[in-house]
Amino acid sequence: MKIATFNINNVNRRLPNLLQWLHAAKPDVVTLQELKSPDDDFPISAINKAGYGGVWRGQKTWNGVAILARNADPVLIRTELPGDRDDHEARYIEAAVNGIIVSSIYLPNGNPQPGPKFDYKLDWFRRLKSHTAKFIKRDLPVVLAGDFNVAPTALDIYPTKSWDKDALIQPKSRAAFKSLVAQGWCDAIRMLHPSKPMFTFWDYKRNRWPRDAGLRLDHILLSPALSPRLVKGGVDRNVRSDEGASDHAPVWIVLT
Repeated sequence: MKIATFNINNVNRRLPNLLQWLHAAKPDVVTLQELKSPDDDFPISAINKAGYGGVWRGQKTWNGVAILARNADPVLIRTELPGDRDDHEARYIEAAVNGIIVSSIYLPNGNPQPGPKFDYKLDWFRRLKSHTAKFIKRDLPVVLAGDFNVAPTALDIYPTKSWDKDALIQPKSRAAFKSLVAQGWCDAIRMLHPSKPMFTFWDYKRNRWPRDAGLRLDHILLSPALSPRLVKGGVDRNVRSDEGASDHAPVWIVLT
């Protein structure tokens, strides 16, 4: 089973990019983030024609998450992260696909920090950790995949000081990610590539893509029930160079 995550950064604007990648990469399961589309404008017809079923939760202008499955229809479990009835941002969706629970995650950016947006990011992390602890306790086969908006270590960002005040690399952000993984999750890409940067995001500004000035923000975490099945994985970097590309590249793994 090939599982991928892709921050598409506007699913309608970049639908040709998405369809081209789906055709070439043929992932069995895909989590998408930053749909930037209301529910009724999600391009499910075109996605169905490409051979994928889907569930999604959209939001006008920003956010939005989805789960796609090749030649299958994901079974929707939930469309929001528990723990805050006042949080209506479309950042979490969960479904069952071929006996595996899959979550598509678009964690808050947190900028500017310090401030309310950073507090929201850390609180969202706490809610996520509380929810995912239940998966670990029950030893379920679960994939947490998406844009976590954290570069976990110095290896996950190009050599620079220009991001030092950014929420993506703050000690509290990194500690929150580390605490989540410490529940027992396997950071699949880092497990397979322990010493390579494996960037997934290159900002549009300051010529960062041509300079390979990237960050690893998109992650696939596997529960203990799944991690022994991990055999390979990587980043489809070439997708970032396509015309009209998202500022993120797809991340993928293969399970036996």
